Amino acid sequence: MDRPLEPDDAQWRAMAGQVVDYLSGVLAALPDAPLADLSYPHDVLADPDLRRPPPEHGRPLAELLAVVDRAARPGLNPSSPGYFAFIPGSGLVSAGLADLVADVLNRYTGMAAPAPGLVALEADVLRWLADGLGLPATAGGLLTSGGSIATLSALITARHDRLGEDFLSGTLYATDQVHHAVVKAARLAGFPTGAVRIVPTAGGLHDGGLHMDVGALAAAVAADRAAGRTPFCVVGSAGTTNTGTVDPLPAIADLCAREGLWFHVDGAYGGAFALTERGSARLRGIERADSVVLDPHKGLFLPFGTGALLVRDVGALRAAHSGDDEAGYLHDLDELELPDFAALGPELTRDTRGLRLWLPLHLHGVAAFRDALDEKLDLAAAAYASLRDVDGLTLLAPPELSTIAFRCSGPGTPEELDARTAELLRRVDAEGRVFLASTRVRGRRLGRLCVLNHRTDRARLDEAVSALRRHARDLAGP
Repeated sequence: MDRPLEPDDAQWRAMAGQVVDYLSGVLAALPDAPLADLSYPHDVLADPDLRRPPPEHGRPLAELLAVVDRAARPGLNPSSPGYFAFIPGSGLVSAGLADLVADVLNRYTGMAAPAPGLVALEADVLRWLADGLGLPATAGGLLTSGGSIATLSALITARHDRLGEDFLSGTLYATDQVHHAVVKAARLAGFPTGAVRIVPTAGGLHDGGLHMDVGALAAAVAADRAAGRTPFCVVGSAGTTNTGTVDPLPAIADLCAREGLWFHVDGAYGGAFALTERGSARLRGIERADSVVLDPHKGLFLPFGTGALLVRDVGALRAAHSGDDEAGYLHDLDELELPDFAALGPELTRDTRGLRLWLPLHLHGVAAFRDALDEKLDLAAAAYASLRDVDGLTLLAPPELSTIAFRCSGPGTPEELDARTAELLRRVDAEGRVFLASTRVRGRRLGRLCVLNHRTDRARLDEAVSALRRHARDLAGP
């Protein structure tokens, strides 16, 4: 190349063609690709070709793609249709195309004036998300790198709105089932360790009793007020990571309204199900939230690195994140009736983040996403129906969304049943067709099957169910 940093049209087309050929091979192999290859990470990390520094002069693209392919082989493969562990992020190919377009266009979207059309596209997608949750016309927000940053901005907004600058006596409330990003965000927002109050959950482990106990919440708020603390925020879950549990959002909203508390809903996993009729019914009350976090890289199947924060009153978000003075070097940019995303979140430098959501929605249509989410609800219900009568296996409760939690049962101590559950998962995963993982709830090990991959179909789910049934019965003994 005469100008290696600026390929001409023929060179660009040749490079793009090589990348497309490589990715076509990846997609073709995906149904049978390893789901979790953790057997040789040290070999890969010790590969001198993988770890060598950049050369003085370039290497062929085909050679570099081969290095990338080797680097991507060990680890977990959440794009696979057999991946049921954690909360899958399956990655739409069309969103990858959107990222390519956005990166080559290379527009700055922290403010509206430098790229008004692209900011408008992102603002319209955010308005669509807010409408889907039933939030009012005053709502607004921004796309983030994920739920963690979105949660941090939500808690900073709640702190600024309800506590002002004297916030160290503030307390926020959540159950022990809430995602750990909430506790981390509270710490990063400047709160002391004791500011996060853990609210008990109602019921027992095996009767679906992992929902926030609103009576206990009310008692905790009253006790903190009496002790001179300043309650300011309650975090409800619209689908916990552990078990997919949805907290009693309407009752929490009622209490927050009575007590003047900010109501935040963690919908990172479950919020997208509001697009469906069943999901909307199960998430009733989310429309009353002061702020909601979503992860489109989960429920809308986008690539990792796509979060969203929606705030009931976008003015509160702006007040918490805007600087006191405008930067002098921005004085010649015209103001538009569009959001300046840099004034709504912590980032000033910002890519064209909205295209990876806008393009798939417009290319495939909303119905395609709604149908896919409905299919996941159907598959989870089918799995529960097939597993609830298996000897040696106990299911916690019918899935509220698309996650089923289970545990080996039968004779033995709780510790022996923990070990049996771990062995069940090891045997299922060893077959190589599906991959499941475990969690701990109230000190006990639970297996999880989370259906949230747009590539997962009934055939692959049946493989997971069949493997669980066989190995659970074997472990239960005669």
